[in-house]
Amino acid sequence: MLSKEDLYKRKLKKHLYFENKLSCADLSLLTEKSLPFTTRFINELIREGSVVETGLANSTGGRRAQLYSLKADTNYIVSVAVDQFITNVAILDLHNHTVRPTEEIELPLKNNPEATPGLKDFLADFIKRSGIEKSKIIGVGISMPGFVDVKKGINHSFLIPPSGTLEEYLQNALGLPVLIDNDSSLIGLVEYRLGAGRHYKNVMVINIGWGVGLGMILNGELFRGNNGFAGEFSHIPVFKDNHKICSCGKTGCLETETSLISIIEKAKEGIRNGKATILKDAHFENIEDSFEAIVDAALNGDTFAVELFSEAGYNLGLGIAILITLMNPELIVLSGRGAAAGKLWLAPIQQAINEHCIPKIAEDTRVTVSGFHEKVDIIGAAALIMENYDSLPALSINRNIIKTI
Repeated sequence: MLSKEDLYKRKLKKHLYFENKLSCADLSLLTEKSLPFTTRFINELIREGSVVETGLANSTGGRRAQLYSLKADTNYIVSVAVDQFITNVAILDLHNHTVRPTEEIELPLKNNPEATPGLKDFLADFIKRSGIEKSKIIGVGISMPGFVDVKKGINHSFLIPPSGTLEEYLQNALGLPVLIDNDSSLIGLVEYRLGAGRHYKNVMVINIGWGVGLGMILNGELFRGNNGFAGEFSHIPVFKDNHKICSCGKTGCLETETSLISIIEKAKEGIRNGKATILKDAHFENIEDSFEAIVDAALNGDTFAVELFSEAGYNLGLGIAILITLMNPELIVLSGRGAAAGKLWLAPIQQAINEHCIPKIAEDTRVTVSGFHEKVDIIGAAALIMENYDSLPALSINRNIIKTI
């Protein structure tokens, strides 16, 4: 059990992780502790070697404040990004830099009883081969699709353990704290705390991937809904007449016309039908390589590839128009793997917003593209650990217990 003093140090380090550089006065305000109290603990962290001085703040007319940052290599996080087909695993330092090459494992989730033990064994081997002492690893953060109950540490859709919760199953095997969360929620967290959504209070973060997820920041907080399942943007019934079966089993969901899988399928269909495109020479054997080929073709001006994103973007814009009408956000961030297509999304999405939104509601909503691309899942899993850093000892035993000072 950590002392109150150690928990407060973790709280300070958590704020420094998300803000990068802060003064003692900043930290005092964020933690609601007195300036002398905060200064004392910052000095202790400096003596311990986990915090360093990093220059002076910009002048505001008086004495310039000393800024502090985390020393990157004092602790590490095992970051796991699970999607429906591929899992990427990395070890990040406290500046979100990878300290060893990211490794990839093919791990199909659907109807795969071997996925859970396979992930467990891979993680155990990965951590062992890293050569990093477990005492330096804060925890294992896992970003994953599906209906994730963050209070219980359960994914109701995938990676069902033989007994107990998924968090408990992996913690027992790895000997480290483990936290899981929905990938779109974590992408929302990353964009809000570290990315395009910083300094905004009401942000919709759209995770464009093999499905289309949504992370919602409302009044400066990540919104999860009653049971933690808010944000299933993929499954809004927008295209009831297309008769396409969605991954959820129903027809006409937004996902069926906007996901990266749908773009790949339309590319294959167009090539079969004789469309003039440089993609006719592409190999569509690997799903990730297939999407990258389409993005590259579109960014190099291939008319057919551009048309694919124009159609998907307009259809995505229909869903976004619904979001704007309901939520009236300041900012919409296009994130996830699909953000690699960049500005290709923006014009068709704006066209759909113009056509389907009441102008007064939409006039102050800005749409932008994330700069993280596919790295956002890895950073999201690390951010999950740091977001809970000051309550992690309790969370590793019982997620419902949160200790504060």
